[in-house]
Amino acid sequence: MNTANKRRSISWRRLSAELRRRRVYPVVAAYAVFAFVVLQIAEITFEPLGIPNWVMIALIVGVSVGFPVVVVISWLYDVSWHGIRREEDLPEDQPEDDRMTSIAVLPFADMSPEGDQGYFCEGIAEEILNALTKIKQLDVTARSSSFTYNTGSGDIREIGRELGVGTVLEGSVRKSGNRVRVTAQLVKTSDGYHLWSRSFDAELRDVFAIQDEIATNIAEALLESLTPKQQASIRSNPTADVEAYEYYLRGRQFFNRFRRKDIEFACQMFRQAIEADENYAPAWAGYADCYSFLVMYADPKPGYLEKAQEASARAVELGPDLAEAHAARGLSYLVSEEFPAAEREFETALELNPRLFEAHYYFARTRFHQGRLDEAMELFRSAAEVDPLDYQSRCLRIQILRGTGHVDEARAEAQDALQVLERHLRLNPDDARAYHLGAGTLIVLGQVQRAKQWMHRAVEIDPDDPIVQYNVACNLATLGEVDDAIRYLARVIEGGTISKAWILNDEDLANLRGDPRYEQLLQTFDAPKSAN
Repeated sequence: MNTANKRRSISWRRLSAELRRRRVYPVVAAYAVFAFVVLQIAEITFEPLGIPNWVMIALIVGVSVGFPVVVVISWLYDVSWHGIRREEDLPEDQPEDDRMTSIAVLPFADMSPEGDQGYFCEGIAEEILNALTKIKQLDVTARSSSFTYNTGSGDIREIGRELGVGTVLEGSVRKSGNRVRVTAQLVKTSDGYHLWSRSFDAELRDVFAIQDEIATNIAEALLESLTPKQQASIRSNPTADVEAYEYYLRGRQFFNRFRRKDIEFACQMFRQAIEADENYAPAWAGYADCYSFLVMYADPKPGYLEKAQEASARAVELGPDLAEAHAARGLSYLVSEEFPAAEREFETALELNPRLFEAHYYFARTRFHQGRLDEAMELFRSAAEVDPLDYQSRCLRIQILRGTGHVDEARAEAQDALQVLERHLRLNPDDARAYHLGAGTLIVLGQVQRAKQWMHRAVEIDPDDPIVQYNVACNLATLGEVDDAIRYLARVIEGGTISKAWILNDEDLANLRGDPRYEQLLQTFDAPKSAN
């Protein structure tokens, strides 16, 4: 279908939707039934009653002329059994144009014979989602929000309401040998109406072209037309090697689980992808992120820092216009505590893709390390706006608000954050990070006993995790339980998995300052290399 035909198709769909909203269709249908009945009665009765033929002709003309009149009246007025009202007096739905550019992409369903292609299905959906985020005119729900739902798992209208979007893209993938079948449909959440749908049957090597075509068709359906620059941004395929792509998708799936073992598995997958295609920039970025995360959250080995730096530099070299590459480079600088360099990279990433959550989030952490707390709070706010279902950015912002004396604002935001946390924990009941960060939010709300239960649960899930220990220390310090707080903090500092810059700016530890044991811990700090 050419562009002109697509525009006509989209314009007709929008006109049809407006006709439904103004209730034109039911009024016209009622008029048609009425006219048919009148003409049938006239045909049967006029001749026996001796009524002249010209009366029948006049009746037919009158009915025909009445049709456009009824259409105009039903457009301008709400015609119903309750009377006639001006259309402007009708309660307005949210304007179509305001919501038709907002979209959530659900993970595609796995229809493969063995049911073992979940990583591939999620990966295709995520690649389409990432392509759509490159168009600034579209409001695309973050992966971590939309991927909590599954294609076919619920009412699209309800999912749209919960995510606050006007459209949802859902689909399925059937992968068998070297063949792949991808089905996708764009659904309007207000009424479940399909705006676009298509199935693709192709060889596996054509999966990149399929992703490009789906993303392009979706963008055109929402925006009517795309500029050449927008089309080029969508159609950027960093690799043509299917094997490399499959390893990359497996790596993304492991990485998103956020556990040390999974990060290590992800690292192996990204490495395999690079071996299959040494010029695959996203794989280099993922490889770098794995080592940065290991340094930040698990094991600050000097060799890991070097690998993160080298891999992220290679990612930027291969993909200078890839926002994820610059975000990976920025993260490697952050864990190396080269904050000005990290700042430059995150700014570049946000210029390339303003909706890249990682750039907002880790830029906020960089500002925190620099002691620029007001800027850190704003960046955590923008991260939460990009991904409304992310609890981390909300909790860390609340901690800063509480520590800087903005208690009322912290308490107000904590109410919203708690809803996000509770929803996340219903879906991920073994997420230790959600429990220990959430405990700080509960403390702000005065729910101290529940906060202690959450801290206990975090330690129970992952007793040796240094980030669990650090945040438990912060929460205990806030509650004034100094002895236990210092005990937990000592374990973290001795393990070398926390940054001195973070500790010095963390107002949650204010109750420890001046305590000789705390000051001694700072004096014996062993060349920190990571953040909390």
